[in-house]
Formats: sequence, structure tokens, C-alpha cells
Amino acid sequence: MLKNHPKGLLTASLANMGERFGFYTMIAILALFLQTKFGLTGTHAGIIYSVFYAILYGLSLVGGLIADKTRNYKGTILVGLLVMATGYLLLSIPTPTPVPNVTLGLVYGCSALLMIAFGNGLFKGNLQAVVGQMYDNEQFNKMRDSGFSLFYMFINLGAMFAPFAAMGVRDWWLKYSGGFLYDAGLPMLCHQQLNGTITVQGSENLTRLAAEVSGGANVANLSEFAGKYLNTFTEGFHYAFIVAIVAMLVSTVIYIVNRKGYPDPKDKTAETANAELAEMSLQEVRQRVWALMAVFAVVIFFWFSFNQSGLMLTFFARDYTELTIFGWSFGVEALQTVNPVMVVLLTPIIVSFYGWLRAKGIEPSAPKKIAIGMGIAAMAFVLLAVVSFVAKLPLHSEVVAAGVSAVKVSPWVLIGTYFILTIAELFISPLGISFVSKVAPPKYQGLMQGGWLAAAGTGNLLLLVGALFYELIPIWAAWSIFVVACFIAMFTMLFMLKWLEKIAK
Repeated sequence: MLKNHPKGLLTASLANMGERFGFYTMIAILALFLQTKFGLTGTHAGIIYSVFYAILYGLSLVGGLIADKTRNYKGTILVGLLVMATGYLLLSIPTPTPVPNVTLGLVYGCSALLMIAFGNGLFKGNLQAVVGQMYDNEQFNKMRDSGFSLFYMFINLGAMFAPFAAMGVRDWWLKYSGGFLYDAGLPMLCHQQLNGTITVQGSENLTRLAAEVSGGANVANLSEFAGKYLNTFTEGFHYAFIVAIVAMLVSTVIYIVNRKGYPDPKDKTAETANAELAEMSLQEVRQRVWALMAVFAVVIFFWFSFNQSGLMLTFFARDYTELTIFGWSFGVEALQTVNPVMVVLLTPIIVSFYGWLRAKGIEPSAPKKIAIGMGIAAMAFVLLAVVSFVAKLPLHSEVVAAGVSAVKVSPWVLIGTYFILTIAELFISPLGISFVSKVAPPKYQGLMQGGWLAAAGTGNLLLLVGALFYELIPIWAAWSIFVVACFIAMFTMLFMLKWLEKIAK
């Protein structure tokens, strides 16, 4: 599968895989951690989550600018790994729950998230730029799209096991430290019990669930139980962040051992660098930058929809989905493994399909693949909207009042959604990165990869819109927003298609 690709692709992919394992361990539990730790509503947790995700990718512009100016991509990547590991370390230190001073606790937690975001900004886009540089010679250039698809597959190998690691640590700590079983809906009821907002129906559900997670024993003091369960639950989350630290260290070691084999712009002579720039006129540089900016603007709509996996889709799994399949009960986070598993399974098929089309001379251009991916993504949210409407799922406010939803859907609904979104992702994300590496002017490679990630960051900032409507309008209507967003992106991309294909030649 790696035949005809540069040797550095495998080790760069492995370094990225370790970092992504740590990142997705954190992201799988982040929204739930914020609600459990601080008693936040879905909207407030969504604001922090979306702003963090936006800054995370937005800072890639800063990281790209630093690397382009210094021409030191390798050193910038290494610093990014170390800064991220420090952020995870801060999150892994357990503090009491319920939090005595919520404001101070949020400042501390958000500071750790900011460190992770800055480290990611130094690391992610610049590693993508280095991989792109591997394909800049004639020998490997035709394999660029396939190379980035394989690189993307390794990212998802790390993401595939991360949620299970987070769940495993949390569930182990619940059992070991408190003798409790896991229940996704209990933290919300526990906070309602402690702050005095619990309803009569909610109190009945809390009494029942408290007995279930305590091994069948009746719980006499619900407030005492609520405090202990919340504290034990969040301690498990804190210790799960240690998994991220270990993954980051593994990634760092792989990168340090192999980085001498990666291309380095500083190794080029002044004559070579000047010759590259001379081949490209100022007008061509501007055209390429404008083309990339246009693509960045379009993919904002995709990321606004796709990255709901860690927010609205996670809330939907917790509130409206039966967490049992073939007799096996699982945590909310387990459903987030479906996407990376599908990426790993489907990437070889997609890459082979592209190769077959390439051999026949009919492979679609990267911009056309992105447009197709947008239409496929819309179908995933059509599925959710139709199922939610037909099932007559209750408003979120009704779920909060009762503590549980009276109607729940099969987990196969979310599995099907993730399957469709994964196909869309494979048409958009790795091909978009490849398109950027091909079109970006040589002296702006890091900055343009940062621009691609900043577009994702802008889409991520809009995630809070989904969290807001999730709590305010019928759930089927909330999903319909993403259907419209994806179709707008698809038709816009098709409108620009001939221009983008001309620029990319």
C-alpha cells in the first residue's frame, strides 16, 4: 500500500497517529467532562467546546507563519508536541467536584485547553506541509492524493482506539474508587439534586438510577450520593487525560528519531529557492492564494456540520439513543469510534478506486471530489432529520425535566450517520489537504496549510449554533440546518469548479 510513496510518509504518519490518539482521547470526553465537572448546560459547554476547537485550528495560521518565516518546520513541530503535552498534564491533575469556585476552575481548565490549542497550531499544519514537501518532486507528485489519504488513515488509526481508552479509564476508576457502575444520564440529575432544581420525576429517576449503579443497594441520602458520584466520575475523566500524555510522548519519540529523514527547505541552496520563486509570477501567486481562500470559505460549512460528532451527536447519543447493541451496553463515547474505524476500513477501498480511475484517465479533480463529498454529508443529516421526525423525539427541555427521554432510537441510526459522514470526509479532508499542498506557493506552504485548518476552526466556532438549537427547537429541525449548510457548500463548489481546476493544473 505504501509502494511508490516516499519513505518518510510512514514515520510522519506514525508520529501524527500518536498525537491524534492523545487528542481524540481528550476530545471524546471534553463536552461531557465540562458538563459533569462544572454542571454546565449543553449550550454553555458547547460555547467552550466550539471556541476551543476554533482556536485550536485558527492558531495553525500562527504556526504556519512561524514556520514559513523561519523555514524551520521541523523545530516548530517539535515545540508544538511539547506544548500540547504540557496542556494535557494540567488537565490530568484531579480537583474536587462539585467545584468550589466554578469561575476559577473554568479559568484553569480553559488555560490548559489554550496550551493544547497553541501546541496543535505549531504542530498540525506544519507536519502536513512537510508531508506535502515529500511529493514536490516529479517521482512522487502523481501519488499526492493517495499519499494524503494514507496519511489521513493513520490519523484515524489513533482516533479509533482513543475513545475506548478514555471510557476504560473512567469506568475503571468509577468501579475501583467508588464501587459504581457507569450511567450517562446520572451526572445531570446529580447536579440538579445538588443545586435544588430537580423535579419530582427527576428525583424518582435519580433514586432508581442511584440504586442501579450502586449494585442494587438503596441510597438513603441522594445529595451525598450525588456529590460522591460526580467526584468519582470526573476523577476518572482527569486520569483519562494521562492517556493523552503517554500518546504524546510516544509521538514525540517517533518524530525525534526520524525527523532527519524529512525534507527541509533550509537544506536548499539560495539559487534553488530563488529559482522556484522565479518560476511563479506574482499574478500566479495571487491566483493560487485566491483559489485556496475560496476553497477555505466553502469547507467552513462542512466542518460546521461534520465536527458536531463531539457535540450534538454526542448529546444525541446520550439523550436519545439506546446504548445497547447485540446485548452489549456501552458508553456514549463508544459511538465516536465508528468514524475512525470506517476511515481505516474505507481508505484502502477509496485509494484503490482513485487508482482505478487514474489508470483510465477519468479520476475527478480534487475540487470535484470535495463537491461530491459535500452532497454526501448532506445525506447523513437527512437521515437524522427523518428518523428524529418519524420517531417524534421530545424537546430537549422535556428530557431535562424528566432526566431521561421517553423515546429513544436505535444506535444503528448514529452508526449509519457516521458511515455516511465518513465517506464524505474521505472525499473532502485528505483531498483538501492534498489540494492545498499542490496549489500553495512554495514560500507560503505552512501558512496555507494553516489556512485550511483555520477554515476548519471557523466552522468549529459555529458549532455553538448547533448546541444552541439543540436545546431550543425540535431535534429534527436542528439536523435540517446542517442539510442546508452542506448543500450550499456543494453548489458553491460546483459553481467554482472550472476556475479551481484551471488553477490546479
